[in-house]
Parts: sequence; structure tokens; C-alpha cells
Amino acid sequence: MKKEGQEAIIQMHQVHKRFRTSRGIVHALNDINLEIFAGEVVTIIGPSGSGKSTCLRCINRLETIDSGDIIVDGIPLKGKHNVNQIRAEVGMVFQSFNLFPHKTVLENIMLAQRVVRKRRKSVASEKAHMLLQKVGIPEKADAYPSQLSGGQQQRVAIARALAMDPKIMLFDEPTSALDPEMINEVLDVMQDLAREGMTMVVVSHEMGFARAASDRTIFMDGGKIIEQNDPDNLFDHPQHERTQAFLSKIL
Repeated sequence: MKKEGQEAIIQMHQVHKRFRTSRGIVHALNDINLEIFAGEVVTIIGPSGSGKSTCLRCINRLETIDSGDIIVDGIPLKGKHNVNQIRAEVGMVFQSFNLFPHKTVLENIMLAQRVVRKRRKSVASEKAHMLLQKVGIPEKADAYPSQLSGGQQQRVAIARALAMDPKIMLFDEPTSALDPEMINEVLDVMQDLAREGMTMVVVSHEMGFARAASDRTIFMDGGKIIEQNDPDNLFDHPQHERTQAFLSKIL
């Protein structure tokens, strides 16, 4: 939440991003201006193709922008050195779990700690065990990804991201690949992180999570931020007719 005189931990100023497709140029992000503050949980909603995931991927330079500025934790997102600096402080969880299938759960969580953070094996292992406890699957340390349910794999992916001690967590539709009965186990972990004060930006179709855990909800369409507000006001009293039309179909 914003405090008096506080600078945003994520700043996007006049950001544009275009993709060339077989159908022509798609303006995926069109003049995005956004500030997110430390400890804030922001959920981005909107129809498919509205620019939600592109917005998220630009924050840690998985996509490069065409123009504008992105500043993360005071670091301008320009140059290879800055990109590596930022990625060390920003955890990201994707739709697909992206676990190494030939490594155990414990080894998956330890790997980046050892390579990027240069932690000793004993320290990385202790951290991994602690995080498996945190996400509710301490008994799965020696299992391989193929032996886990989708919900368990996604919780391992969250633990792996948290192992780097990030200041910011980005979630790109983290429950979209899960069976319905597995969704809540992942959302429960995310809600715990929100309660602990983790800065989170979440692209999601889970309106219940957006309402329960977010400080702010952003509605995007056509590469633009159409409307943003606290969840209760955005869901109950949307101001823009496009927001109203979208919510009328999903609520």
C-alpha cells in the first residue's frame, strides 16, 4: 500500500509494445502508465488478448518494450546488467510449471539458489525444506515432478521462486492449467503470501481471489488499462461500459 512520499517499486511510463503477426501489427500494450507499491497486491483481469500477460512479462524483460520506461525497485529496465539485477529480485510463476523433470522437488528448489545466489548446498537445502513446509508439501521433497499433481507442481514452482528471496512476485495465470479441484490449494498459498505483505502482481481469471486478496484490481482491454480500483468498487460499481460488459459475462 502506498505510504506518504513512498516511491513505487514498479513504475511503467508510456509503455508501448507491438507484435508482428500473420494478420498484421498487434498493439499489445498501448500507452501503459502504472505504479505498484511495496506490499501491494494487484490483480490484472480482462479478456484473452487484452495485454495482461504481456504487461507482466515486460516487467522482468521476458518481452522487450518498443518505447516508454519501466523502473523496478529503482532500477531502469535497460541493459543486460540491469535485467539480471532485476530478475534476481523478481520471482515469476507461469501457467506451466517449468520444473526440471529429471530433478527431484528439492533439487528444483535448490538449483537457482546454488547457481545465482551462490548458496552452500546445506543452506539451499534448508531453505528448500522450509519453503516446502510453507507451501504445504514437505513430504514431497524427494519426489519427481511426474509424481505430483498439477496443484503440487505449481506449489513447487512458487517455492522455487520464493527461494530467491524476491521483493516482488509475478503470477501469470498460475491456476489456468489446473483441474478445478486443485485451484484452491494454489490460491491458498498465494493468499498467505498476500497476508505476509509480499508485493504481488497477478494475472488471473479467478475473480474470487482478485476480490479476496487484492488491494487493487486492474481491467485491461485492447492493450490499454481501461479501469482500476479497489476490488469491491471495481466489481460492484464498474465505471467504464467495457468493464461493465466484461464483468456481466463472468460474474
